[in-house]
Amino acid sequence: MATRLVQAKEWYARRHSAWKVLLVVGIAAGAAGVGIVAAPAVGAAVSAAGFGVAGGTLSGAAASSAGLAALGGGSLAAGGLGVAGGTAVVAAAASVTGAAATAVASLSISRQGAKLAALGSRAREQTVPPDDISFE
Repeated sequence: MATRLVQAKEWYARRHSAWKVLLVVGIAAGAAGVGIVAAPAVGAAVSAAGFGVAGGTLSGAAASSAGLAALGGGSLAAGGLGVAGGTAVVAAAASVTGAAATAVASLSISRQGAKLAALGSRAREQTVPPDDISFE
């Protein structure tokens, strides 16, 4: 009897590729949402690392805003995209990372599931002649 993990991999391998693409896109969208939520913390870390005009001397909301503006190409007044641009960069990075990781995992699981399904069908095709069975 196959374990639940093997059964799940076989089930996933039988899904249509469009379903798998929707899964990757959905996870990428979720990762973008996580990126938007995490953007202030990333901005503060960027500012603390010395990027931007302040060079690591700010703290709190000022550090977050300065870091995000640095990621966004500078402030709006300086011709950059500002905090909104920095937030978009963080969200895009999270989205691409989530999509790539999901795509790699999806491909791996599909291949494993296809192999397991082929092994299972070959095992079911093999029969033992009744004369070879002894119950001694």
